[in-house]
Amino acid sequence: MRLIDQTRTMTSGSSNFLLVPIPEYPVLDCVPTKNVKIVVLGASNVGKTALIVRFLTKRFIGDYEANTGALYSRKISLDGEQVSLQVQDTPCVSLQDDAEGLYCQEQINRSIYWADGYVLVFSITDLHSYHTIQPLYQHVRRIHPSGNIPIILVGNKSDLLRARQVPAHEGEALAAELGGPYFEASARENHEGVRAAFMHLCQEAQET
Repeated sequence: MRLIDQTRTMTSGSSNFLLVPIPEYPVLDCVPTKNVKIVVLGASNVGKTALIVRFLTKRFIGDYEANTGALYSRKISLDGEQVSLQVQDTPCVSLQDDAEGLYCQEQINRSIYWADGYVLVFSITDLHSYHTIQPLYQHVRRIHPSGNIPIILVGNKSDLLRARQVPAHEGEALAAELGGPYFEASARENHEGVRAAFMHLCQEAQET
């Protein structure tokens, strides 16, 4: 079963992105007065797409095609106000061989310029993905050198506790260093936890 029934290509400065409508839940009657744009960033196989789809549809889908950077669109309610939300998925980032530099496709750089808020994702079962977060945050800061950056840190796959490589306190410490909250989440098992993380960021991004 296909997740998406229809797609269309964006035309305003991001021609490589796909705008993917997701059915509204709940249906909102009024035209939104505000826009919130967030981007989800992280290493490979940390569950970025799974988290986005879980947040927007309540569904968990275990297998996805290679990430091409879809832009998901829907309407949400924040503090009683209807808001148009766009969530940008991205290909993976990776550390250079010297473990200091960060490799990002140009598409990711455009997403960072575009977004109002940032979800940085690692897997609690993958220490390497955790080590990618600090250089990734510094990369975001280079693109946005001043001003407040709404950001959350998400340790995904919290259902796989026996395979944990990153202790919760290390995630909390890193989030404090980056200036945002830390959420441990399971795209597979806990929709409410995923939703709480994303809605927190939406709220922060709307207020900036």
